[in-house]
Amino acid sequence: MKSNYNNYTMQQSLFNTDKNILPCLGEAILYPCFFSAGESDQYLGLLTNEIKWKQEPIKLFGKEMMQPRLTAWYGDADKKYSYSGITMQPQPWTQSLLQIKKRIETIARVNFTSALLNFYRDGNDSMGWHRDNEMELGINPVIGSVSFGAARTFQLRNYIEKDKAISVDLTHGSFLLMKEETQHHWEHRLPKTNKKIGSRINITFRVILPVPARGA
Repeated sequence: MKSNYNNYTMQQSLFNTDKNILPCLGEAILYPCFFSAGESDQYLGLLTNEIKWKQEPIKLFGKEMMQPRLTAWYGDADKKYSYSGITMQPQPWTQSLLQIKKRIETIARVNFTSALLNFYRDGNDSMGWHRDNEMELGINPVIGSVSFGAARTFQLRNYIEKDKAISVDLTHGSFLLMKEETQHHWEHRLPKTNKKIGSRINITFRVILPVPARGA
């Protein structure tokens, strides 16, 4: 049985206030101006210069390739993270990240332990379709996504049907909170764009849980 999301029309005016941008099967709530323009400018500059950015190879469909963006992993000392053949050891929290984390925790109502940072240098940098559903994120992960810099189109589509995507611009200072069953039923991406745009930093705050040992 198909869900009713195929008949769901998304208008940009919906994003002037915090709204669930998913029609069903999860929650993805967008706060477009969570951080002021001044705060966003300051954080963009600080994070660009203070984060230890790197570009790493990943394995996709059995092939190794360089990620089309720069990345970094920050958080509590014991919270490593693995995806696509990469295991990332955390850098210690910076003061800027702790400030941002504290602000969004008032809305998310969880204590984030870690943050994956992505630096999109221009429109050629991107992120492919995926779900944040690794075992260490738990059954219903809470993901707090904060964006600074150039606005980029973020897309979600139903994981099973895949025939229509919901698109929204993540703007300078925006906060997108994904929770409940979102990572079960929806996948998301940040596609390339031919537009001449500046750089963008996205931070996805996460809660890393202990993974039970095999056979336990």
